[in-house]
Amino acid sequence: MKLPRAATSPGAAILSLALMFAAGCAQHDEDTLPGTVERDRVELAAEADEFIVTLPFAEGARIKAGDVIVVQDRALSAAELDAARAQLAQAEARVAELRNGPRVTSIRAAAARRDRARAERDDAVRERDRLLDLVKQNLVSRSEADRQMAAANAAEASLHEAESDLRELQEGTREEQLAQAQQAADNLRATLRGLETSSARLEVRAPIAGTLDALPFHVGEKPARGATVAVLLADEAPYARIHVPAPLRAQVKPGTEATLRVDGIDRTYQGQVRFIASEAEFTPYYSLTAADRSRLSFLAEVVFDDAEARSLPSGVPVDVTLALPLDEGAR
Repeated sequence: MKLPRAATSPGAAILSLALMFAAGCAQHDEDTLPGTVERDRVELAAEADEFIVTLPFAEGARIKAGDVIVVQDRALSAAELDAARAQLAQAEARVAELRNGPRVTSIRAAAARRDRARAERDDAVRERDRLLDLVKQNLVSRSEADRQMAAANAAEASLHEAESDLRELQEGTREEQLAQAQQAADNLRATLRGLETSSARLEVRAPIAGTLDALPFHVGEKPARGATVAVLLADEAPYARIHVPAPLRAQVKPGTEATLRVDGIDRTYQGQVRFIASEAEFTPYYSLTAADRSRLSFLAEVVFDDAEARSLPSGVPVDVTLALPLDEGAR
């Protein structure tokens, strides 16, 4: 079957070439996606619900890693630290005392108490025996002798107690006592470290170098624990945030090269995709028709490779042309 003559005429050929050129332009336009220049944001949160007493930097200032950005009131924290240090000192002194053992003077004092208790026991026993003899002779009442027997028994118990105290001092500290005292000191030491960490965090420091983008609170205000008190923009190379249409998603992956054109700057920049979302925004793809799915988009980030891009301001518009492989039809 022959084609109609009109299909092979010069005018038709020119029209076909025009359509192919238009298709190529459309493909190029689809590969160029609008976006904005962005930087990694770091939000710093308050560790305690204390008043802000100092803001050393103003918004827009250049910050080095480790700089103090926000200072909260440390009065209560300082009091807790002083109490914890005093308790730890007491516990460590107890450990040292047990490790060194009793002093010679303590042992001598315990021996003197034992000797006194023995003498009092001997006196009580002699008086008891005397009264028992008198009871046999009916010279004193039995109740009086019973009271002296009780006193003699009490003196004997006191002697046993004094001898036990002396023996304990002579034998020195038991390992169990020293271990318990050491454990108590370790617990207090850990508590002190935790309080020191919490107190240090009342000085909010920059974890990275960058620009101080926002200070949501002012001096004298009291942010809630966990509230954002400072926002930093990283000092590293910026990136372009774009949305990749669903028809191009399968061709875009981390590492895909790109050319970036920033509004107001004549030159172009080179970059590459560092991230692309695995899920489309808004409606899930499986609930849409084929026509609807073509309107879905996937969030992506294209990082600038050029060192000069560090000076670009955040938020300015950018056009990103992705270097996508040609489909089979274009070949």
